[in-house]
Amino acid sequence: MERLYIGKIKDHLDTEVKLQGFVDTFRDSKAMAFIVLKDITGKVQITIEKANHPELLDLLPQITPDSVLTVLGVPKASEYVKLNGVEVIPTSIVLESVAAPLPIHREAIPATRKKAAVERSAIDLRLDYRWIDLRTDRNQLIFKAQTEFVRAMREFLLERNFLEIHTPKLIAAASESGADVFEVQYFDRNAYLAQSPQFYKQMAMAAGFERIFETGPVFRAEKSFTSKHTTEFSGFDLEFSYITSFHDVMKMEEDLLTDALAHVKEKYGEQIKETFGLEVVVPTKPFPVVTLAELYAGLEAEFGYKVEESEKGDLTTEAEKLSYEWVKKHYNHEFLFITDYSAEKRAFYHMRDENGVPQGYDLIWRGVEITTGAQREHRYEVLKKQAEEKGLAEDVKFYLEFFKYGCPPHGGFGLGIDRLTMLLVGLHINEAMFLFRSPKRLTP
Repeated sequence: MERLYIGKIKDHLDTEVKLQGFVDTFRDSKAMAFIVLKDITGKVQITIEKANHPELLDLLPQITPDSVLTVLGVPKASEYVKLNGVEVIPTSIVLESVAAPLPIHREAIPATRKKAAVERSAIDLRLDYRWIDLRTDRNQLIFKAQTEFVRAMREFLLERNFLEIHTPKLIAAASESGADVFEVQYFDRNAYLAQSPQFYKQMAMAAGFERIFETGPVFRAEKSFTSKHTTEFSGFDLEFSYITSFHDVMKMEEDLLTDALAHVKEKYGEQIKETFGLEVVVPTKPFPVVTLAELYAGLEAEFGYKVEESEKGDLTTEAEKLSYEWVKKHYNHEFLFITDYSAEKRAFYHMRDENGVPQGYDLIWRGVEITTGAQREHRYEVLKKQAEEKGLAEDVKFYLEFFKYGCPPHGGFGLGIDRLTMLLVGLHINEAMFLFRSPKRLTP
């Protein structure tokens, strides 16, 4: 018999079905036993009258929370069952796997007259046993929403003639500079883990692919301990040709995110609000755009926030946070494009205008930077000069070759899937990722 997902059980009342899942809760009394069985789609109560099932009497004492069961039984509608008004009367139960006592408390349990309150285990301990922590409805909702977010972005691009590519993560030279990369032994020489697929995205433009995107791992050797940093994350990158300015790139990104958030809201918006207390807001278009200088002037006027002259070419962490309050007040918006950074603070491959201003932007969502995007410099001699200015000409010699034989004007951006998820549900990055990596965490 084919397995039935619990979420579809109401469509199969009064017919025998096969269910499989984890034991969510188990109550065993003298005459009755009640098992709440959970799979990825939902929960259902298994009701056992012991007098009718003498063959289960030896099995029931072996069942523990989080054990795995296969149940054959008949679903029945019942007004006495609080859980979705359905109970399953079993015809057989197979104990597939017995769970040992759990080493963590996944959720806080309030006190009762008979039992003291139980505190939720600390995050570091829960990360040690991440596979157990992930069994909760709350955590599984995170990744259902993430899946829908990425699916929607992928579909959006496929409908607009983008190709999906997969670039190497072992590279011969650091992606953009000599800093923040992991060095690895590669046979008889050194290699590096890619900081981004940037160079290969641009190679695809030189190859005439015109529109590409990629999802894949990204590595950053940064000793950062914040709510938004991790040493390995999943990136969603895209690049496209024949643009007229970086404003085309900004338009593509705002269209992409608006469409994706609309899909997430439709499918999981109510659950996210109920579980995490956050509204999934589908943004209006166009997104607000300000120059970095305008933002700093606004933050000084609104909050008295000032920065040293030497810091005004880039966005400080505090200004990034304050920008959310500023954009909400002035535009009633969660997103903010910031342009006109200093060339010193931008990558050498960003195109610059006649005044030397990089033709790119950062996108801030809920006070956190989620994107650096730009029109790229596609002219070989100009690009080579900009690499030389930053002392990188030899390091990126292979990359410069991509532009010697013709390359269309192009631009693009990258998004961190885990950071998007973190902001969507309002969590620390370590809880928004399937498995978190930091300078101090390399397992499980």
